[in-house]
Amino acid sequence: MAGYKDNYFTGDSDHMKIITFEDIAGLKIQPEVCYEWAEAMIRTKREALLPPKISIKPADGVFCNVMPSVIPGPAGSHMGGVKVVTRYPGRIPSLESRILLMDADSGAFLALMDGTWITTMRTGAVAAHSVILFAKKGFDTIGIMGLGNVARSTLLILTSKLPDKEMHIKLLKYKGQEEDFAARFKDHKNLHFSFVDTPEKMVSGSDVILSGATYVPEDVCADEFFGEGVMVQPIHTLGFTNCDLFFDKVFADDQGHVCHFKNYDKFRNFSEVCDVVNGIRPGRENDGERILVYNIGISLHDIYYASSVYNMMQENGTAAALPDVDMKDPGVKFWV
Repeated sequence: MAGYKDNYFTGDSDHMKIITFEDIAGLKIQPEVCYEWAEAMIRTKREALLPPKISIKPADGVFCNVMPSVIPGPAGSHMGGVKVVTRYPGRIPSLESRILLMDADSGAFLALMDGTWITTMRTGAVAAHSVILFAKKGFDTIGIMGLGNVARSTLLILTSKLPDKEMHIKLLKYKGQEEDFAARFKDHKNLHFSFVDTPEKMVSGSDVILSGATYVPEDVCADEFFGEGVMVQPIHTLGFTNCDLFFDKVFADDQGHVCHFKNYDKFRNFSEVCDVVNGIRPGRENDGERILVYNIGISLHDIYYASSVYNMMQENGTAAALPDVDMKDPGVKFWV
């Protein structure tokens, strides 16, 4: 919660700033700060307004998600916004997002922001948070499939929180991406990489399974490969529906985002992550429990990250140099 009450800017400007990926990346926000921001919103989720996201899927592998929320600020103030994220398999990158940030008290639109950096880092921060929260004691072997930026950010933030922990990372081979992934972490001497050919080899013997794959048409392997005490986190929810039926506990960032899952009524034990963090519900209770975590993605994190970025740019003066769009009201009622 460090800095939580300081990470908001409220104002009544009639000009909306345009904030690019380069603007945000130039702030050089550290992985441990990303973790703190994610933890702040997980802990205070019940104080926010969070309707279920709207998901449109016009074609196979294509989606458009619209995610609004309002989050609490200091002294009763509020920030709000809408995130729109799309996936088009033929586009590079396939995932893109934008965030509209506003002062929810005055109605002032503050910024239209690129969501690429925010999406990548907040998703990784939430995933790393769940590993630390739900993995069994002494975990040291992590299997990873889907080796894009989200998997990278997860491991980057996890190792920033556990800098001295020796971890064996098993990467599922895919088009040579495993080589680039391991090279990215060559300076992290506590991380030891190996490459495997099949999902079964990735899953078997791993304490933690992370999937950053954005498209998995069917479950990746049979039940018997998931050992006691394993924690599985399919970041994009795909590929592990068989685990729904026999894992001891299932956790999610928001019940409204999983209650439509085909196996929801068959979960043995379900809780929201925020309730575990706040001591309302138990998390892992022994090292033998198999735990499944569905952090699908809630816009609270995006809006908090966006407001924190906006505030940082206000404080260091860089926001003044950004382009803006004149949003002044015409002064009279507009008729079509």
